[in-house]
Amino acid sequence: MAGMKEQQITEEKPLLLEQKGVDSDVQDKGEEASGGIPCPESPAPPNQPPPPRRPTHRWHAFARHWLRQTRRRTSGVLPECCEQLMPPGDWKDHDVETPYGMLHVVIRGAPKGNKPAILTYHDVGLNHKLCFNPFFNNEDMQEITKHFVICHVDAPGQQVGAAQFPQGFQYPTMDQLAGMLPTVVQHFGFKSVVGIGVGAGAYILAKFALIHPDLVEGLVLLNINPNGKGWIDWAASKLSGLTSNIPDVVLPHLFSQDELVNNSELVQSYRQQINNAINNYNLQLFWNLYNSRRDLEMNRGGTALNAKTLKCPVMLVVGDNAPAEEGVVECNSKLDPTNTTFLKMADSGGLPQLTQPGKLTEAFKYFLQGMGYIAYVKDRRLSGGPVPSASMTRLARSRTASLTSAGSGEGSRSRACTNSDSTEGVGAVTQTMEVSC
Repeated sequence: MAGMKEQQITEEKPLLLEQKGVDSDVQDKGEEASGGIPCPESPAPPNQPPPPRRPTHRWHAFARHWLRQTRRRTSGVLPECCEQLMPPGDWKDHDVETPYGMLHVVIRGAPKGNKPAILTYHDVGLNHKLCFNPFFNNEDMQEITKHFVICHVDAPGQQVGAAQFPQGFQYPTMDQLAGMLPTVVQHFGFKSVVGIGVGAGAYILAKFALIHPDLVEGLVLLNINPNGKGWIDWAASKLSGLTSNIPDVVLPHLFSQDELVNNSELVQSYRQQINNAINNYNLQLFWNLYNSRRDLEMNRGGTALNAKTLKCPVMLVVGDNAPAEEGVVECNSKLDPTNTTFLKMADSGGLPQLTQPGKLTEAFKYFLQGMGYIAYVKDRRLSGGPVPSASMTRLARSRTASLTSAGSGEGSRSRACTNSDSTEGVGAVTQTMEVSC
């Protein structure tokens, strides 16, 4: 009788392979309990057609309906197709062969028209999960990520479960790490990228943009230090690496002094995760190479033709009292003030993307809106509906005027301003903005 039942179902509508597993089992049980299909103990008359049964795709239709309702509540606008909003867990791992070795890359989504990909690069002592998960899992960030393909790059040997490099392995230089990225862009067919880098990752993305300006449309650089290590600093870091465990060496690079002194829960958690989730030998190699970096060759002096600086829009971000504060200020002095935004975040510690993901997401929305990629952005603090980009521009200017330091109250310091009159929200940052939020 069980065989006859399966034959009847197969003749009525063939099941896909994935539907013959858990879904069909659950469906059969539910239908037997509700009287849809008779149980084996009560066989149907031989000449009587089987009673009507629920369609095999009912569960999938319910899931799609639930997703649509969720998107309406969270975004206010229903995407044209399901591919525009990938499930949060739909990440695909790739190993990309580059001229300087293998690179681990994680992708979510697919290229959408002429929009750039959002490409991230983590700091020393982290990988893409430890560095960016709180930021990209933020609820407001979904308003951004549904429009773009996301590409996380892990530095060689820094991903979770990476095999240890052999003794004597020559780790790629910072120039070579930047030279790996064009292969990644070409491999996945990206037209261009908007980079988000932290610390060492910010340095690598900046060098990538200097060498390949045609591939980079914008950069968000957190805790960047454009200066190379001097001999004294290099020797001190080398000595500390010999006398201390690598997590204790890296933590002062990542977190503010207040966080380290207070031994906050975040610091304790990351000390444990750095020790367990990342191969410490590989991390030591990456740390040594980062500390032997050279100065980023940038200057904004002279004429526009002679200046060697980042050509794309840049947003510099640093936490209040972060160890990288001086380096970020130095980098700001070397960039073109007409397309640079300097954001100093209060109460965010050394890693703003971990401690203040909501505020950083808001700033990132303004940044993309100024580039013309987000015409309408939902701001729940206002009316709850989509906000035109021109209104967002005025909000950004008002926030700038109210949140800057008292020393800039006379108006002598330049401000950021995005002009947007079109429905696409295309704007350009015209001045350097210094905001403490």
